[in-house]
Amino acid sequence: MPAAPCSPRDCVESGRHWTGVPRALLRLAALLAVVALGVALVPLIARLRDPSRQKWIRRWCLAVVRTAGVRTRITGAARPTGGVLIVSDHVSWLDIPLLAAVRPARMVAKAEVRGWPVAGALAARGGTLFIDRDRLRALPGTVERIAAVLRGGSAVAAFPEGSTWCGRARGRYRRALFQAALDAGVPVQPVSIRYRSADGATSTAPAFVGEDSLPASLWRVVSARGLVAEVGLRPPLPAGSHPDRRSLAGAAQGRAHEPGPPSGAHL
Repeated sequence: MPAAPCSPRDCVESGRHWTGVPRALLRLAALLAVVALGVALVPLIARLRDPSRQKWIRRWCLAVVRTAGVRTRITGAARPTGGVLIVSDHVSWLDIPLLAAVRPARMVAKAEVRGWPVAGALAARGGTLFIDRDRLRALPGTVERIAAVLRGGSAVAAFPEGSTWCGRARGRYRRALFQAALDAGVPVQPVSIRYRSADGATSTAPAFVGEDSLPASLWRVVSARGLVAEVGLRPPLPAGSHPDRRSLAGAAQGRAHEPGPPSGAHL
């Protein structure tokens, strides 16, 4: 069970770049309304054909990020079709809608998420692949399930650090999930997600770490002024380009941490 040393007290910034309380309350209300609307429309969207369904998922995920007061800068491109394992560092709950905004995918999440209010039900309806981190014996079966999804031509998104970090520090990519990509014979696409404050410095306001609560993290995000999420989609690592999961995980992490281009599309 990977764990990061990051904590709200030690890592999360305070006292700079905050907006007024009325604006933060408006953002929070809009965010909750967009989430509620998405939950209500899940049965309808599930009936749509794949291109239309993906388009609406992207729009909804971008709306979640926008209503929270976060601008998005995206560089690079996702593989539009076919099985692919998408991997990224993990800082915030915002990472999930940001990844889905560039290519809707079945997420890999810890089993505890299934029990979360609202978010757990939404994750289950969205086809999330849950990992029971307390039962190592279940891991091979989980890897095989993920490989089967990839073989079927779907995208799977995962955070191989296994825990959230504050954004200034990072963890090591765990290797197990990369075995699924090797078994399925699909490429791996690394993604870099970084959060910047109004002055361009790395921001830890969106971090969801340690004993942090979701309400506290939500309030920090909607209270932040000038927050920008930079999403860099790196060139995929082709299937068969690495002989084992150790080298594949190392290559993916190295590519995800490469310096990205200075500009991109603001969404």
